[in-house]
Amino acid sequence: MVFSGLTFLFYFFPLFFIIYFLLPDRFKNYGLLTGSVVFYAWGAPKFVFILLLSTIIDYHVVNRLHRAEQRNKKKWLATSISLNVGLLIFFKYANFFVDNANVLLTSLSFGSIPLPQILLPIGISFYTFQTLTYSIDIYRGDNKPLKSATDYMLYIMMFPQLIAGPIVRFGEIASQIRNRIHSSKHIVEGFIRFCIGLSKKVLVANTLAITADKIFDLPPNEWTASIAWFGIVLYTFQIYFDFAGYSDMAIGMGKMLGFKFPENFNSPYTSLSITQFWRKWHITLGRFMRDYLYKPLGGSYFDTNKTYRNLLIVFLLSGLWHGASWNFVLWGAFHGFFLIIERLTGLANSYKFPLIRTGVTFLIVVLSWVVFRLEHTSEALSFYSALFSFDGITPIYYYNNKLLFVLGLAVFFGFQSVTKLGKKWQDHFYNQNYSKASLAMYFSIALVLFTLSVASLSTGSYNPFIYFRF
Repeated sequence: MVFSGLTFLFYFFPLFFIIYFLLPDRFKNYGLLTGSVVFYAWGAPKFVFILLLSTIIDYHVVNRLHRAEQRNKKKWLATSISLNVGLLIFFKYANFFVDNANVLLTSLSFGSIPLPQILLPIGISFYTFQTLTYSIDIYRGDNKPLKSATDYMLYIMMFPQLIAGPIVRFGEIASQIRNRIHSSKHIVEGFIRFCIGLSKKVLVANTLAITADKIFDLPPNEWTASIAWFGIVLYTFQIYFDFAGYSDMAIGMGKMLGFKFPENFNSPYTSLSITQFWRKWHITLGRFMRDYLYKPLGGSYFDTNKTYRNLLIVFLLSGLWHGASWNFVLWGAFHGFFLIIERLTGLANSYKFPLIRTGVTFLIVVLSWVVFRLEHTSEALSFYSALFSFDGITPIYYYNNKLLFVLGLAVFFGFQSVTKLGKKWQDHFYNQNYSKASLAMYFSIALVLFTLSVASLSTGSYNPFIYFRF
């Protein structure tokens, strides 16, 4: 069950929402936790009990960490991290490691290691990161542990952000778990944000995905320069509107339920550098990697070589976090390489020649999506070869007026903040400091977008979600 599915839109969420607001305030957390368990069990009934059990165990481990003497705190922190990272490694990476080990063993004429195919629980990467922020923040003394196991389970399993983020750090939401404000204004504002996200996902990303997938599924010998460029540009905007749309839906639902989730995207394709891109793309992941990996490694506090080493480690792991496949590692290395180049040349924090810089950065990001999209290195190399084959303009049989119109909208809204007027409107929309007239106008627009999205979902079955597997 995904947010952009008719089952969620017309059955699960309306029923949950009604029950949630009929409950007295002291029972709302229990209602939200129950709804979250049902939501997760709907998509992963085999794994929901593992998730519940590991969450309860981790809650008690972190409580022991909090009460322990200073000399024993690291032991309990290591236990918590081992539990959560261990689950992630087993479910997400066991097949990857064994498959690669078998390739090596076979090449050396040894026998292979038998391992049954392990299914990937949905949202386990996001679940793991949130458990880590809880235990590490408690260890550092930044926050006190929650008083009940059910509150901790709610923080970890809250369905709006469980399967695809944003990654909500414990300190950002700790006070809201027990004390939050419910109001009709927040419900309307949250509904507006949800509908904007739904339309990004359904009306834009899904439309672009149909043709992008057709192009990437072609035999490599049919990729020409014009077809390859058209396909990768479609995918570039597909993945942005897919994931940003899902984040908007999560943030909107959170607001409807009284929570304030962190922003996850900020016009990333307008970035002047790859460094800036990672401050605007999947913001909550970037901040997590900075505060819980890059800085503990030493960050940029030591000599230059160690700084570059730390950057490369962070982005190799960031790539691997996205998926248990070498193409994701290459994607992380791709970004890490350009981050180091920007540090070496001083471009990381330069603001000269903004239009040229934005264009070059966008081109680098577009090229990086090739290895993200294509799992096999041979296919990626063939695609890069097609991109730079300079074979002239060949006919593209995949476009139509609807596709070109949606792509035009994607480009417009993807780059609107490069103008002062576009930036002003974007800030006004996301800050949601609406007057009554503005609220009424945006609510009307949201209803139209919701209707169009539902109509699109009702007439077509193509509704992929790229980040669902992460």
